[in-house]
Amino acid sequence: MKKQINVVGAVIVRNDEILCAQRGLGGSLGGMWEFPGGKIESGETPRQALEREIQEELLCTVTVADEVTSTTYEYDFGIVTLTTFYCELVDGEPQLTEHEDAKWLKRDELSTLEWAPADIPAVEIIQAA
Repeated sequence: MKKQINVVGAVIVRNDEILCAQRGLGGSLGGMWEFPGGKIESGETPRQALEREIQEELLCTVTVADEVTSTTYEYDFGIVTLTTFYCELVDGEPQLTEHEDAKWLKRDELSTLEWAPADIPAVEIIQAA
C-alpha cells in the first residue's frame, strides 16, 4: 500500500497576482510548479502547518484565509492529499530557500506553467473565480 502524505499549499495573493513556485530540479516532480507549502506535522492543523511551512520555505509571514480546495492525487511515490488556502502576505518578501524559481502571475496566466498534478484542480478553481 502506498504512503499517504497530507500537505498544504498557499495561494498567496498580492496586487491581483498569485505566487507560483517551481520545485527544485533534483527532487520528486522536479521543475514542476506548485503553490508553496509542505507536509502537515503531527499535532498541527492544516492552517498552522501552512504558516510554518511558508515561514521556513520563503522566510516570510502569511495569514491563512479561506480554503480553495482539497484534492487527492496518486503519484508513484505515494498518495498526496493537498489542501490549498488563499493567503495574504503580511510580513517580509518571499525568498527562495528550496524552490528553483518563483513568479507572480495573474489568474489568467496560471495555465502557462507546468503544474504538479495535485495542484491543477486548485489552479482551475482559481482561474474560474
